[in-house]
Amino acid sequence: MTSHANRRSGLGPRRATNLSLDESLVEAARRANINLSQAAERGIAEELAELREASAQQWLAEHAGTIQEINDWVEKNGLPLAKHRLF
Repeated sequence: MTSHANRRSGLGPRRATNLSLDESLVEAARRANINLSQAAERGIAEELAELREASAQQWLAEHAGTIQEINDWVEKNGLPLAKHRLF
């Protein structure tokens, strides 16, 4: 039998939190035996993952020119410490 802690592996300690949710969603979730805490955690985790991905993509877009300049320089001049590589 899987304990609640095992299903949540990798997550930190829990904190009691009050949320205001659409009443019809709460009732439907309860009828479907959906654990609201777990569903909220999943939704928040997914939203944060999307924000991190968007932030990473924004960073890449903002620095694309500099990255290309460095790549062009390495292509033209080689790696600065290549002579010290053992492979």
